[in-house]
Amino acid sequence: MDDLVAIAMSALTGALIVGVPGALVLRALHRRSVTASVCVLLAVTVLAVVAGITLVAEQMFISDHDQHVLLIVVPVAGLVSLGIGWWLGRRLARDAMWAADARDRERRLEASRRDLIAWVSHDLRTPLAGMRAMTEALEDGVVTDPVTVADYHRRIRAENDRMAALVDDLFELSRIHAGLLRLAPVDVPLGEVVSDAVAAASPVASSRGVHVVAATEQWPTVRASEPELSRIVGNLLINAVRYTPSDGTVTVTGGREASGGWFAVSDTCGGIPDVDLPHLFDVAFRGSRARTPSAGGGGLGLAIVRGLVEAHGGRVEVGNIAGGCRFLVRMPG
Repeated sequence: MDDLVAIAMSALTGALIVGVPGALVLRALHRRSVTASVCVLLAVTVLAVVAGITLVAEQMFISDHDQHVLLIVVPVAGLVSLGIGWWLGRRLARDAMWAADARDRERRLEASRRDLIAWVSHDLRTPLAGMRAMTEALEDGVVTDPVTVADYHRRIRAENDRMAALVDDLFELSRIHAGLLRLAPVDVPLGEVVSDAVAAASPVASSRGVHVVAATEQWPTVRASEPELSRIVGNLLINAVRYTPSDGTVTVTGGREASGGWFAVSDTCGGIPDVDLPHLFDVAFRGSRARTPSAGGGGLGLAIVRGLVEAHGGRVEVGNIAGGCRFLVRMPG
């Protein structure tokens, strides 16, 4: 019994000699690195065992041969444990980082949903109030002049078309965020898509006094779903036309690079504030300049562009150039 008590006391002493400093080190590392904490914990455990063995051997409870064997086996096992601990710590740290990123993404999505609801509520409420006022004026006979009546009908139709476009944008954005977008990539001549988009944007550009030019002759062929690619080019063109002043120019260029094809939409809007550039593709973001419903759009066009481009495996960038800004889209070839 006395021998057992002596062995226990020796083991406890060794554990305290190593364990107390080890606990202090672990406390200092607990907010820094999971990998380091796991490795320190395993090292403390192994060193505590070695210290206990050494103290017991000093009391001559085991032979020199057994002591040498233990002092070889335990450190080797400790090295293996440290290797496993390092690998496990790396996995734990990576999993924790992924979990933190997932929480951050969820918070950003929730904030984006709240902003989207606020923006859409505003963009729907304003035209609905105007349409209701004009409808009541027509019903009550307040407006009887044929020219004014025709103007009211034209305005009601325009607001109805704008709200229909906003609902279409919301539907498209919900498909992208829900992962329900189904692409059918084929080889698409980019020049044909750009030509159709320029023709579609020309009436709006002409009414604003903006010139739209496709400046590339040799357009590449890209791998994309044609309807979605048309939506990308059309949204970028309309966005450029809306913010280009009268007598300004919107230019579309394109070409081929090693990874595929690219095209760019440049305008003469005067540039975008640097503080707005990182947020330009966020849902419902409208920038530091106040954008009223009369300016068109619900702040969703560029968010849809990014979602569609990334769904194709491409990238979209924006930057300022002399006198304006440039949207660059890279698509797989």
